[in-house]
Amino acid sequence: MTEFSSITYEVDEAVCVITMDRPEVANAQNTELLDEIDAAFDLADADDDVRVVILAGNGKHWSAGHDLKALVGDVEPDEWRLMRETPEGKWHHEKVMYFDRCLRIRDFRKPTIAAVQGKCIAAGVMLACMCDLIVASEDASFQNPVLRMTGAGVEILVEPWEMPARKAKEFLLTAESFSAEQAETLGMVNLVVPRADLASAARELADKIALVPPATAQVVKRSINKTLDLQGQRDAWDYHFQAHHWMHNTATALGALEARKSKGSMAEVFAEHRDP
Repeated sequence: MTEFSSITYEVDEAVCVITMDRPEVANAQNTELLDEIDAAFDLADADDDVRVVILAGNGKHWSAGHDLKALVGDVEPDEWRLMRETPEGKWHHEKVMYFDRCLRIRDFRKPTIAAVQGKCIAAGVMLACMCDLIVASEDASFQNPVLRMTGAGVEILVEPWEMPARKAKEFLLTAESFSAEQAETLGMVNLVVPRADLASAARELADKIALVPPATAQVVKRSINKTLDLQGQRDAWDYHFQAHHWMHNTATALGALEARKSKGSMAEVFAEHRDP
């Protein structure tokens, strides 16, 4: 069995649970975590006994988004650090690690469930929305404050597909948090349960899905995803990824980058743009 450092991987009967295990940083997604999630999906794909995958997060929060410290030099440089010094390299890194890795989960042949608690922020929202279903605890909240930091959201703009367009604009432009109850009302979340019941509720849902023959579940999942693609989802996401990278290289974004360097940390820059 593959050994992991940033996730745990468990299979019980027909259900696989992949759990992000960086609670000390609210499961912020660094290179190691993303690599291990991808490897875990390889294992789940190859295991014929696995019919459903649950993607969970250990600790108080599901995911605080991307962990960029090693990529921007706040800690020991990441393996992608040098590549990101050019616009072309930054594009390649984010295409491989963020865009393609997320779409791999969206297109994963077996049904998937995100079990979300606490904060689900920016790339955390993007990752959760790649799953077929989302179960959230009552204390879960969703937020994408990246516009305040000059970014055009994150690499995949899921919001217009998860909620009505006016609510998507409100969510992104105000940077306000939506509660689990609001997210359920908008259709972004399937089920809201007490925090103590999150794991069992996700498992109960997975067990119901596992009763469907695998070939049937996979065909229907592909058909629904194809319906979204025919409505323009994939084209819209491709467009936004390019727009996202154009924004990276504007005077607005580059000025913010210089401000970050002078302050010494991403946290200080973010603190100026978030709500009190």
